[in-house]
Amino acid sequence: EQISASRQATTTTPQPAEAPEAAGDVTDEELSTMRKVIASRLTESKRELPHFYTTIECEIDEVLSLRETLKKELGTAPSINDMVVRASALALRDVPLVNSQKVSDGTIEENDHIDVSVAVATPSGLITPIITNADKKGLIEISTDMKNLALRARENKLKLEEFQGGSFTVSNLGMFGINDFTAVINLPQAAILAVGGGVQKVKVSKNKLEEIGFESNEVDEKDLETTTVMTVSLSADRRVVDDATAALFLQCFQSYMSKPIRMSL
Repeated sequence: EQISASRQATTTTPQPAEAPEAAGDVTDEELSTMRKVIASRLTESKRELPHFYTTIECEIDEVLSLRETLKKELGTAPSINDMVVRASALALRDVPLVNSQKVSDGTIEENDHIDVSVAVATPSGLITPIITNADKKGLIEISTDMKNLALRARENKLKLEEFQGGSFTVSNLGMFGINDFTAVINLPQAAILAVGGGVQKVKVSKNKLEEIGFESNEVDEKDLETTTVMTVSLSADRRVVDDATAALFLQCFQSYMSKPIRMSL
């Protein structure tokens, strides 16, 4: 009994831990209606669509050279993004399955028009104005349309039909210094192209490769040259687009971006 009493005397009731002091003031900000819609749609897309990703590098030295020539001769030139939109539209024309969507009854519906949605950042959230019939428009017309749409998007003056719909999306973060990323598919589309910025890389000159073959180690410093490389990644719905189709689309896109003269054909 004395031992029991002693134990009771020495037992102390644990005290609740003191709450840590707040590191600073916290401000709760209500999401705008647009951001709520974006969050809901992207969550649905990532949950419902079996995304898969394919990536390719495009040498864009001739695109940069073409832009410099147009600036000198015309005083203005389409942006890299305008050329990406044009190249995407032509690649979609070549590989129409990527310009499709899966409908509720389980069938795949190929769109009979190529309308490219282009992601634009605005103060209230991301919005995707649409370049309609992009495969039928030249670079100058695409550039003019894009400037007009982007300006009105930032001023919240787009009409509903100018940003809802589209058959394919382009998201370009190259101007923010991003070299490579993947994007979430914009429902109900089947694919989206994520575009990074141009990066300088060193490669063996084409003439030297033809001379020595691809597997030779006989390369000197004088045989090397720099090139500007842009990395693009295609996120696609695996129910609609298979691996080989995605690869073919990216090869077509690469072909147009590496030889921009083909965009005018």
